[in-house]
Amino acid sequence: MVPSSNEATASRPWARALAFLVALALALPLGWWLPLPALAAVDVAKQVLIGADYHGQDLRGGTFNLTNLRDADLSGSDLQGASLFGAKLQDADLSNTNLRETTLDSAVFNGTDLTNAVLEDAFAFNTKFSDVIIDGADFTNVPLRGDALKALCAVARGTNPVTGRQTRDTLGCS
Repeated sequence: MVPSSNEATASRPWARALAFLVALALALPLGWWLPLPALAAVDVAKQVLIGADYHGQDLRGGTFNLTNLRDADLSGSDLQGASLFGAKLQDADLSNTNLRETTLDSAVFNGTDLTNAVLEDAFAFNTKFSDVIIDGADFTNVPLRGDALKALCAVARGTNPVTGRQTRDTLGCS
């Protein structure tokens, strides 16, 4: 006599547990155990974010176009590939920030702290720099207007701790 499937399952408790797990797995939506998609990049274009605290955050690819970030703390943040076109960054803290490949065109850096920031391959041709702190900043491959370059070379000093490059050398100061 051949045992029925119920008798076979009853004689093997692990088989019952396995059958339950298979049934449970088939009942759940397929995406339940798949990794969640990456969160979309932050988009705060044209916002007034005076004194905002973004320090140490992953802001890669974010959009801050025409945003007022006066007195904002972006220190230690990763802004690689972000767009800060026309952003107002007066007295903002961007020290130790990754600004690689960012769009900084037409942004206003007045009293901004860029200590040890990495701006490699950023676009900043029409950016206004005045009274900035750039000790240890890396400006490798950043296009700058002549007047901005002259102002930055006047205060450039230090070596970037991430890239090992001297600020004056990355600006091409003589």
